[in-house]
Amino acid sequence: MSSPSKRREMDVMKLMMSDYSVETINDCLNEFNVEFHGPKESLYEGGVWKIHVELPDAYPYKSPSIGFVNKIFHPNVDELSGSVCLDVINQSWSPMFDLLNIFEVFLPQLLLYPNPSDPLNGDAASLMMRDRTQYDQKVREYCERYAKKNGTAESDEEEEESEEEDVTDGETASTDDEIAGHADP
Repeated sequence: MSSPSKRREMDVMKLMMSDYSVETINDCLNEFNVEFHGPKESLYEGGVWKIHVELPDAYPYKSPSIGFVNKIFHPNVDELSGSVCLDVINQSWSPMFDLLNIFEVFLPQLLLYPNPSDPLNGDAASLMMRDRTQYDQKVREYCERYAKKNGTAESDEEEEESEEEDVTDGETASTDDEIAGHADP
């Protein structure tokens, strides 16, 4: 059995040589972002998300930490932090899994089969159970707004900056709810 550091290097290189765009942070293989495309024939098809991955020193014996950088509307993804509620990563992780499993199997399954009974986003879960048509529409709106900017994923910070510019320019009509939280110019 190889050491955790060799396995980490091998798994990251395998991910980099696949169809995924991988951007290391601080030229280190412990922390990086991966460009993830929504699964075909799903509400998320056509969306592109940046997934932040942190590998613990004990990887692959300890699960990686993953989260969506740009917003996604999903019952099992926290809208503010991007944290993912996925049993196979959080509780039943095994060293038999690798990073490709996360992006080729686990995340697509999460998006294709949301579990509203174990939510991180209560609003998405209740809307999904209450009004599936409205839920589907909101998922598509989030995809258009946060995951389809010029073909690349746009981060929340960039989106918030552009929203602030829109509000301060006075070019967009906003409700009081949308303006709340923005400082007066």
